[in-house]
Amino acid sequence: MKRSHIFYTDKFKEVQQKTKDFLNGYPDFLSASTARSTRAFGDAVEGILGEHFQEIVGDDCAEYSATFARRSMADIAFSDRDGFYYIVDVKTHREDTKFNMPNLTSVERLARFYEEDLNYFALLLVKYTLEGTHATIFDVIFTPIEFLDWDCLTIGALGWGQIQIANSNRVRLQPQYSRKRWMLELCQIMSEFYPREITKIQTRMKYFDRLKEYWERKEE
Repeated sequence: MKRSHIFYTDKFKEVQQKTKDFLNGYPDFLSASTARSTRAFGDAVEGILGEHFQEIVGDDCAEYSATFARRSMADIAFSDRDGFYYIVDVKTHREDTKFNMPNLTSVERLARFYEEDLNYFALLLVKYTLEGTHATIFDVIFTPIEFLDWDCLTIGALGWGQIQIANSNRVRLQPQYSRKRWMLELCQIMSEFYPREITKIQTRMKYFDRLKEYWERKEE
């Protein structure tokens, strides 16, 4: 099967380094008020990279877009010269936070997106430290979701289920991992996840059945 030149050579490492260097060379963009907000930092980085990621990827980028609806899978999307299509989810992580569990994507959306072998759902994770209003980027991870080890992922109970990083302080990669194997592991995880959710729902239904009986016995 044809594979992405970006993720199956050292090109992704070049993108990681260029992203890190670019952001570290970018003028300070935080104020005293926004520096206290991890969301404000994330929104700023997303906007900056949206404007400049095409030049970071360089000649491998054939078509590019950074304008999407808020609930879209993508913050950035581009096609390469081999016809592969990349949706990029930009995430940021402040290193001195003890716990961070970001959503990546819906299991149903990913399953549909990966029906096409030329599609890649990629994470661009920017890790940073902050001193006053100055941010220092110390690491960037650029990887397709199937290179993320399931040991560092979890499923959140929203909609069909949301794939989440269990803790951004611990991201474990398996470079060049088989997409087929990863998706089969997803199917197995979901086959165990849904029965647990059914049990939770049944417990909640029983609770409200008892609550209903309680209120039916009440006087007006």
